[in-house]
Amino acid sequence: MAKVSFLGLGVMGYPMAGHLLKKGGHEVTVYNRSAAKAAQWVKEYGGKSAPTPKEAAQGKDFVLMCVGNDDDVRSVVYGDNGVLAGIQKGAILVDHTTASATVAREVHQKAKEKGVGFVDAPVSGGQAGAVNGQLGIMCGGEQATFDKVKPVLDVYAKMCALIGSPGAGQLTKMVNQLCIVGIAQSLAEAIAFAKRNDLDLEKVIGVISKGAAQSWQMDNRWKPMSELKTEGFGFATEWMRKDMGICFAQAKASNASLPVAALVDQFYSRLEARGGKRWDSTASLIQLLLKD
Repeated sequence: MAKVSFLGLGVMGYPMAGHLLKKGGHEVTVYNRSAAKAAQWVKEYGGKSAPTPKEAAQGKDFVLMCVGNDDDVRSVVYGDNGVLAGIQKGAILVDHTTASATVAREVHQKAKEKGVGFVDAPVSGGQAGAVNGQLGIMCGGEQATFDKVKPVLDVYAKMCALIGSPGAGQLTKMVNQLCIVGIAQSLAEAIAFAKRNDLDLEKVIGVISKGAAQSWQMDNRWKPMSELKTEGFGFATEWMRKDMGICFAQAKASNASLPVAALVDQFYSRLEARGGKRWDSTASLIQLLLKD
């Protein structure tokens, strides 16, 4: 059992923190920008809540966080009430936020100056993966630090791996998101094509999902796509656009070309203009193919 705090109780962080207490048996303190959400978590799982990141981090072996973006990471980590103002020397800070490699390397350096370990550890698997404790966790950091924290992360991981030095976890998440948008757009086009040619989609998917075309997106999104469903599941379009922005900035810095991702991002912009910011970022792509 370890003393752990978890900062950020969104759709991912809420169940992840719960696994640490119920499944991992750790002593867990939570912090959330909305104190009501933290109180709700404590009522459901037990544990404790803290009013600031600083107080949540005090006396803990591991501090884990999952917030919104680079600015949110900095606001939680720095300042008089930030994590680094309260965390003890020798502890480890883990950031599950999907953010830039730049902020990961920055926080790593600031943490190192205080004698604190740091791992950037964005996750994949969506809300269902978080609820079921079946996340893919891609990590960047130092081997010794990763080895210490891995047993904690394994509580809600299907796969947890150290990819490389600080920032490598975030770069790997960018690769993950780039794969998703390309596959999702292809799946949307294929389903729209099948529908316009009056094929029995259930039979089509039953066959092609057993061959080379199979993917997680096909298995989990073909049906809501075919039914033109957009809400109540999955990863929001506005969140994917945020992630694409991170990818494009990194691509510019590394002279990488992302023509397909750039095209799909234009489609996302059109979906947002229709009021689809909270629509699922994969299933909703078919809206532009069957409703235009």
